[in-house]
Amino acid sequence: MTFTTRFAPSPTGPLHLGHAYSALLAHDTARSKGGRFLLRIDDLDQSRARPHWEQQIYDDLTWLGIKWNGAVRRQSDHFPDYAETLETLRAAGLTFECKCTRRDIDNAASAPQEGVPEFGPDGRIYPGTCRERNLSRDDATCTRLNMVKASQSTSAHFTETGPAFTGTHVLSSRDLQTTIGDVVLARRNMAASYHLSVVLDDVATGVTHVIRGEDLFEATRIHVLLQNLLDLPTPSYHHHSLIRDDAGKRLAKRDDARAIAKYRADGATPADIRAMVGL
Repeated sequence: MTFTTRFAPSPTGPLHLGHAYSALLAHDTARSKGGRFLLRIDDLDQSRARPHWEQQIYDDLTWLGIKWNGAVRRQSDHFPDYAETLETLRAAGLTFECKCTRRDIDNAASAPQEGVPEFGPDGRIYPGTCRERNLSRDDATCTRLNMVKASQSTSAHFTETGPAFTGTHVLSSRDLQTTIGDVVLARRNMAASYHLSVVLDDVATGVTHVIRGEDLFEATRIHVLLQNLLDLPTPSYHHHSLIRDDAGKRLAKRDDARAIAKYRADGATPADIRAMVGL
């Protein structure tokens, strides 16, 4: 199988130095292996995606010297595929409908059990309020994965080669239930969650190696679980260190001063950007 990596930005703001590092690392690794580097536009959230930010992604990556193989995959072109897979999980009895608001979840978690984490990779851990309510889709605002059933239905692990998490990681049923909980798979106004969509996108495009920031390491447990539930291949994972500002805070799209386009306008070269991110 051809060594294949990808870069999957969302068109919701300018790319910054952290994006440059992740894209260049994935691109350079693929080229060093004689493999493929793919570009995907994660425009799942149509309320925030903007055409001019998508065009800026193409412009910035091209300026950096990054060339991708084949056509760009856009998530908004594959909503029916996500919906079909969601139906598969429903039919298997692995989901439930939920109508809890964020305030409902916060209130239910106001008195957490000692030693049980309050937050996981999907935010505050859902307390299971609607798990046994058998709500209809018309009454619900989202569809969640029933982690109790899902974690007992499969045994999964993944291999990590990142600087902080190297090794083989086994997903235990207890850990999945207590540190992740019933994650959202789709919302009423969105075809699928990030977790479900990226799992399907990676397998559809033949990604063999996922290279991304260490802030997504915990989310990888959700992705590997979904891969196992859906009988899909699990890529190898590498979670790299994050590019941070002088105060040690990780960069965000609101940090316009660190935007690639800003450096470009100020006369920086692609080689300058590589030096800034340690490449």
